[in-house]
Amino acid sequence: MAVYNPKSLKAEEFINDEEIKATLAYAEANKNNVELIDQILEKARPQKTATGCQCTGLTHREASVLLACEIPEKIQKMYEIAEEIKLAFYGNRIVIFAPLYLSNYCINGCVYCPYHAKNKHIARKKLTQEEVKAEVIALQDMGHKRLAIEAGEDPKNNPIEYILDCIKTIYSVHHKNGDIRRVNVNIAATTVENYRKLKEAGIGTYILFQETYHKKSYEELHPTGPKHDYDYHTEAMDRAMEGGIDDVGLGVLFGLEMYKYEFAGLIMHAEHLEAVHGVGPHTISVPRVKRADDIDPDMFDNGIDDDTFTKIAACIRLAVPYTGMIVSTRETEEVRQRLLRVGISQVSGASRTSVGGYTQEERPHDTEQFDVSDQRSLDEVVRWLMESDHIPSFCTACYRAGRTGDRFMSLCKSGQILNCCHPNALMTLAEFLEDYASPETKKEGYEMIERELARIPKESVRKIAEQNIRDIRSSNRRDFRF
Repeated sequence: MAVYNPKSLKAEEFINDEEIKATLAYAEANKNNVELIDQILEKARPQKTATGCQCTGLTHREASVLLACEIPEKIQKMYEIAEEIKLAFYGNRIVIFAPLYLSNYCINGCVYCPYHAKNKHIARKKLTQEEVKAEVIALQDMGHKRLAIEAGEDPKNNPIEYILDCIKTIYSVHHKNGDIRRVNVNIAATTVENYRKLKEAGIGTYILFQETYHKKSYEELHPTGPKHDYDYHTEAMDRAMEGGIDDVGLGVLFGLEMYKYEFAGLIMHAEHLEAVHGVGPHTISVPRVKRADDIDPDMFDNGIDDDTFTKIAACIRLAVPYTGMIVSTRETEEVRQRLLRVGISQVSGASRTSVGGYTQEERPHDTEQFDVSDQRSLDEVVRWLMESDHIPSFCTACYRAGRTGDRFMSLCKSGQILNCCHPNALMTLAEFLEDYASPETKKEGYEMIERELARIPKESVRKIAEQNIRDIRSSNRRDFRF
């Protein structure tokens, strides 16, 4: 029998079934233990230091107790502390990105995804390099600077060489004032050698959703194809880090398995990365199962309501305080608004989940991976964020300045966000306002920039940011960064 060991490189030891079951039993036994819950909440709260703020985070057992708690006033306290943590380390910035689907050819049999190999009526499509270029231009014309590329697993149609060619094409496209400055990659688990190739291609974060940490369910949900191998998939982040990628993104697909089990596994995975590599996940995503071609989410009996979903997001923020947290356009505007207040730091905007969807005037549905719930334009998303007192950020500076992995975490933990990421966000917002925004958004945006410039604590940084924004407004000069 496998024994729990967060420092092990074996999936069944760092995501240990017996440990998760013991954790869930402990959480259930203590869900009304007010004294313990208060102690855990106090541990999670940011502590002021001479250089900024510090958080210890929570263990998977502590976080699971909070998730099991059903006391309304304690749940409200979780939400308040989650927002406090997010503001302490990420400020009121929300980073914006878009997914770019390259190919829906796939040889896996995942029962929750319409790209599964047995789906014979979905249109199969793979972008040529010219089509990739056209998609990128369409995304640039919206104002996007950061993409997450997606592709099914198919060694024949989507080999690593194809992915690398697409990355090269994306970075090569310079259209008007548009540039894609960072490409994150969400493709199937692969080899150390291939991760090295992705690193050399200049990717940002490598993203791979676990889907479910319950091994028996995982194997049933992935009955055929290379993704059936639970261990190989679960150990992918260790291979990515061995290949030099120090920013990795975790996530589970909530609704496939019991959410408390998934939550404990997710936090244990973050603990494992910290224990082995000295740095936890750069991002954690919280997708839920959605309707799609050939897929009915009602066939999965583990769906979670919006209140539970909000609590999950808050507890992740309390447990892994320094991670970026992502919610996509899978969710409605209303749900995304709720999650912004409990720790989310990144959102997608104006997403199309179909292959070649950005170049089509009407939103295509024949190759969509899932239904998009939030279908607003990027301009509308930017204005919505500002109306909620969040700074829409298109910043990619840390990636390009080498502030990744533990170097990014050091910046975050030292409280230097207001002197670095904050002005970078304002300068990239000014770019969007000048090049892509509607008059209403532009007016509101510059009012926000004026307010937020005053919050930069270091005078020298503030003056440089002010001058750079003046240059953005008066010329075609772009891409200033600290």
